[in-house]
Amino acid sequence: MTAYWISVYKEIVDEAKVAAYAELAGPALREAGGTFVARGLPAQTYESGENTRTVLIEFESVEAALAAHESPAYQEALAALDGGAVRDMRIVPGVG
Repeated sequence: MTAYWISVYKEIVDEAKVAAYAELAGPALREAGGTFVARGLPAQTYESGENTRTVLIEFESVEAALAAHESPAYQEALAALDGGAVRDMRIVPGVG
């Protein structure tokens, strides 16, 4: 069953660190089987929606998404981020 990695950037503290993270994270997550589905600011928000950067990545399974997060390449990206953003990140199983 597919899974979705959802990252919401609540606050960007250091643009340079976020850029360094993105340069490493994109290739690492694609190499781990991730497909970027959406990335950027919302076109519209409703209810309690926040105008925050959101990234949505599809993986073939929850296990694949978890493995991507724990991969050495992604861990290197996280080290580059080093507090440069406050994010809400989650992995959600797809509807079957």
